[in-house]
Amino acid sequence: MKAIILAAGRGERMRPLTDTCPKPLLPLRGKPLIEWHLEALARGGVREVVINTAWLEEQLVAALGDGARFGLTIRWSLEGRDHGGALETAGGLKKALPLLRLDGDEPFWYVAADVFAPDFRFDAATAAALQPGELAHLWLVPNPPQHPRGDFGLAGGRVGAGTDADRFTWSGIGVFRAGFVHELMAALPVGTRARLRPYLDTAIAQGRLGGQLWRGTWADVGTPERLRALDAGAT
Repeated sequence: MKAIILAAGRGERMRPLTDTCPKPLLPLRGKPLIEWHLEALARGGVREVVINTAWLEEQLVAALGDGARFGLTIRWSLEGRDHGGALETAGGLKKALPLLRLDGDEPFWYVAADVFAPDFRFDAATAAALQPGELAHLWLVPNPPQHPRGDFGLAGGRVGAGTDADRFTWSGIGVFRAGFVHELMAALPVGTRARLRPYLDTAIAQGRLGGQLWRGTWADVGTPERLRALDAGAT
């Protein structure tokens, strides 16, 4: 398994901390936030990671380099250099995918850099949740206070639109097939800003988006106050 970490965002809600430091490098419990993911991916057997960047991207490259100290090979999708800014989640995925050098419809991990999930297992047994016929499989979590209406419904191992009463929040972690990009995003030109949600909705409409609920440690590190609370040990 290989992985893409989405790390290009400006982190507006984290200002002023992100005025001079990219959000994935903000320290949390003694190490930069993104390093929690890199170490967990390496423990799970991942060896190749692509990280997309935009805001203050030179700092990320300087801090993480080629990934050797994590037991990884890191390749960089430099949206700031190549396009003048972040391409959003779908645009970033479309640009980064070729750098993963996947074999056919090989699955890969999709990880949002700005979530904290220190005990998530990025191993083959976890990735096996992706079923034949699914384009992607998402891990959902109980809705946090700042996102009470959630993102998606979940029934019978399939992700759906849901209702206000039965939606959960996407953790920012999933296993995707290359076909998700090649099929659903074929018409999206590389270098175009676009969000991922419409493509997830298309996969839902096709009955090809799997999912499950995960109740491990998880937090959306979205504000300085939330970061301070997590640093103090809150979950």
